[in-house]
Amino acid sequence: MPETLPHVIEPSTRRAIFHLSFATFASMTIQRLCDPMLPQLALDFQVERVQAAHVISFFAITYGFMQVLFGPLGDRYGKYRVLSLATLGCSLGCLGSALALSLPFLVLCRVLTATCTAAIIPLGLAWVGDTVHYQIRQETLAKVGLGSTMGIVAGQLVGGLLTDTLGWRWAFGALSAVFFVVGWVLWSNPHARAQSPGQAHEAKGEVSLSFVTNAKAVLSKTRARRLMGFIFLEGCVVFGALAISATHLHDAQELRVSLAGLIVALFGLGGVIYMASAKWLIHRLGETQLIRCGALSYGLAYALIGFANVAWLDALAFAVAGFGFFMFHNTMQALATQLDPERRGTCMALFACILFGGQSLGVVACSGLIPVIGSDWVMLLAGVLLTLIGLTLPLWVEVGRREGNYS
Repeated sequence: MPETLPHVIEPSTRRAIFHLSFATFASMTIQRLCDPMLPQLALDFQVERVQAAHVISFFAITYGFMQVLFGPLGDRYGKYRVLSLATLGCSLGCLGSALALSLPFLVLCRVLTATCTAAIIPLGLAWVGDTVHYQIRQETLAKVGLGSTMGIVAGQLVGGLLTDTLGWRWAFGALSAVFFVVGWVLWSNPHARAQSPGQAHEAKGEVSLSFVTNAKAVLSKTRARRLMGFIFLEGCVVFGALAISATHLHDAQELRVSLAGLIVALFGLGGVIYMASAKWLIHRLGETQLIRCGALSYGLAYALIGFANVAWLDALAFAVAGFGFFMFHNTMQALATQLDPERRGTCMALFACILFGGQSLGVVACSGLIPVIGSDWVMLLAGVLLTLIGLTLPLWVEVGRREGNYS
């Protein structure tokens, strides 16, 4: 007898997922927008690059902390509704960034933007988890993730290009307009703003508005604690290295900021290629092989980035690194959506909180290591560490699979 699909996604839900991908695009664009700006920001505000990097690290810290608010709010009042309002709020933060006359004020506006951005990707992924059955969830998450990966390309490219031409303020102004339009489109979708369908058939009890209460319930599970530990390491290694990658190319090869940003943007292009082929790869490889292959691809690519010192090889390596990372990361997202269906918003908020907590530490650590061991060795170290993570995590996934935790 032929196997039937567990769920067919309704057209209205497909439209909502399509709109959501634009929100994740804008969210990831603003996160990566400042990476290639650091040398120019340091020059304009007459500060060291480590100080200029606060526009990235403070963003990450705020992004992680605000999950305390948005996870429970999404679980209680509707994930799509909350993220729609937050997207509109991002427009104000970007506008303030464009008008900033000092580094502290720019950091403050970045904090405001991060406060609102914190709701978009975690609650979007949780909404998909509520709406789409697990057997087809990872490929659906990949469709939403396509917006995120294109945002990495846009963030690096727009940040570098406009910094070298019109000026970095124009980059923030453009993102302010994008967030306003996308937020309005999201809010105009009454079907998606209704309570998530998954809550009707999966949630059995009342969900507290206390993040601490919900987080304790999630982390009481051994598999959740293990997975969140790996997520922290992933954020520290990958995003810490990514934040200094454009600076590494600029310093090591004396490339213009725009060209360095363009090369690093190929990391996102690699992710786009993965997302476009995700359905085939998911069914071909399965979760554990996706994790191993993804981490190994990233590791080899970053070793090349550290020591190639040839622009076209770096460009190829960043594309491979992005492909491998998103192969790894997309699988982690799917696993996280199934940790606690009743508190899925809190699960994905924890995911983001811990991921970007790792990023904030990683940015500081990688920036601090450059004067000690050099940026080339920092790139190599990032590749080695993620490879080790990718070889270890599947052991725990297999245990969870046998216990029926991810099905």
